[in-house]
Amino acid sequence: MPDLPAATQRSRVRVPLRFHDGYAVDAELVTFHGLADGQEHVAIVLGDPAPGTTPLVRLHSECLTGDVLGSARCDCGPQLREAVERIADRGGVLLYLRQEGRGIGLYNKLDAYALQDQGLDTYEANAALGLPEDARDYTAAAQMLRALGVTALDLLSNNPDKADQLRALGTDVRDRVPTGVFTTPHNVRYLRAKVLQTQHTLPLADLTELTELPTG
Repeated sequence: MPDLPAATQRSRVRVPLRFHDGYAVDAELVTFHGLADGQEHVAIVLGDPAPGTTPLVRLHSECLTGDVLGSARCDCGPQLREAVERIADRGGVLLYLRQEGRGIGLYNKLDAYALQDQGLDTYEANAALGLPEDARDYTAAAQMLRALGVTALDLLSNNPDKADQLRALGTDVRDRVPTGVFTTPHNVRYLRAKVLQTQHTLPLADLTELTELPTG
């Protein structure tokens, strides 16, 4: 197992979560000392796994436009909403990671959006800006899980890189559970690029049949 620097729990606080569609659940939010990247990541502990079961975990990268503003250009907001309920039902943790724009930051993400409006896909736009296609590193996520005592988990994700990185960091990812598919007329091209460029587990045939609307 890799010798990760140990992170420790800094605080735990109960927070009632309320979503726009009426779904409500109580959660514990956990903050940490000693995370490798120095960012203020938060663990959202939901439900209580039954004895002998593996907790369900999602690594959710912060998305201001999708999570907060309801942008239809990505599927982040619906994935967050779905993940909270699924994890609460089974018991587990959602790690809310401060990795806006796959790690390139909010301003760069919006610059990439402008290039996408000119015809580039989400990965080509990053490259045109001289930025990585995906700059995310999940070392801090592995530290958070260890600090919470989670050594084995099922990962709620369509992204194989998340599972691969966690396993390389010594976390026992027993299964990767796909999320729902949340298409809009504005995010079809974005979702297709995820399948073709980074092998996300999404139904490419279904996505190919859909046509993206202009965003302007």
